[in-house]
This record gives sequence, C-alpha cells and structure tokens, in this order.
Amino acid sequence: MSIEGYIDYQRREYCKAIQCSVQTELDKRQPDTNEYEEIRQTCKTECIHTTYEFHHWLIDKGYLIIRPDKA
Repeated sequence: MSIEGYIDYQRREYCKAIQCSVQTELDKRQPDTNEYEEIRQTCKTECIHTTYEFHHWLIDKGYLIIRPDKA
C-alpha cells in the first residue's frame, strides 16, 4: 500500500545500492535456477549485513517506516 506522494522501498534496493557481494553474485545468475537459489539462501538465513546498517541506510535515504496505529 503506497502513500500518495511517497515511493515504496523496492526489493533489494539496499543490497544493490551498497554493492553487496552476495547481490553482485545474484545479479550474475538467472533467477529460478539452482545456483541462484543457493546464493539467495545466504540472504534469507545469513545476511552479511546488519539490521542496524539497513535501518540507518533507510534513514539516510529519507525512508519512513510506518504502520497503522491499530495493527
């Protein structure tokens, strides 16, 4: 759900912006192949970056993290 006048974070935007080595390897592969999925597991279970890094990148880029007040 987008908010009028704002843009949503795009999948892997952070990874691409910081030139993550895992993302670089994913970009060399075709999606939906065994090799791609094996590399993708690193992102899913053993990301080499921290939520702290990600959170501060979002802030630096002007992103807002919001939720409904009655979630």
